[in-house]
Amino acid sequence: MTKKHFIALADVIREHQRLTNFNDQYKPFTSDQLETLADFCKAQNPNFNLERWLAYTAGDCGPNGGAR
Repeated sequence: MTKKHFIALADVIREHQRLTNFNDQYKPFTSDQLETLADFCKAQNPNFNLERWLAYTAGDCGPNGGAR
């Protein structure tokens, strides 16, 4: 997987998490689920930055680690 794939996956997760605020039909991903996905991504590409990806999925930074 490439950086584009990791960002696209994180974007879908962020949107899903956002929707949980407005629709009870959606259940948020748990931190364990997100860490499992991050571990999978790390296994696919040794350059994958697990901490940055988790921060991006949480909305704490932009896709490159900088400001949102």
